[in-house]
Amino acid sequence: MQDSKYIKPLRLKYTENGIPKQWDIIKSMDSVCILLFDISKEAFVLVRQFRPAVFYNSQKDGYTYELCAGLVDKEGKSLEEIAREEVLEECGYDISLQELQKIGEFLNATGANGNVQHLYFAQVSDKNKVNQGGGIDDECLEVLYLPKNLALNFIFDQEIPKTTSLFLGIQWYFYSFKDRE
Repeated sequence: MQDSKYIKPLRLKYTENGIPKQWDIIKSMDSVCILLFDISKEAFVLVRQFRPAVFYNSQKDGYTYELCAGLVDKEGKSLEEIAREEVLEECGYDISLQELQKIGEFLNATGANGNVQHLYFAQVSDKNKVNQGGGIDDECLEVLYLPKNLALNFIFDQEIPKTTSLFLGIQWYFYSFKDRE
């Protein structure tokens, strides 16, 4: 793992309250994720993707339901530019930077790496759809539409493997954004 460009395992030695301690951590990249709502379909745009770590840890099929997302790994590009590229690559929508609204940011996997995930929102429609999405290179992901009227039941269903950002994003939509509609 020492030659990975994405993660670096480290052992951190520190002193807390006068007591020497150590903790194994993973240095990793921050990420962006985008809650997309397709107003033409009255549905959230989700990605279903195989995650080897989920497969390894859960012994299930390893597929999770997620927001469109990507690593902050492109030098010289803003978070919004990276988010816009991910929306196009993964979901097939071409949006402007002005169509992205920052919801917030939160720490991810605080026990292991503590990287930051930047959460955005954008409304899209059929007019923004320029390709089928599905990712680039050897990515293998499926674009799905979650009808708005089923979304809360979906995120609270314990049997559905989902990411924290999907859970938070849809809650934000119903409890913060919809009041502005």
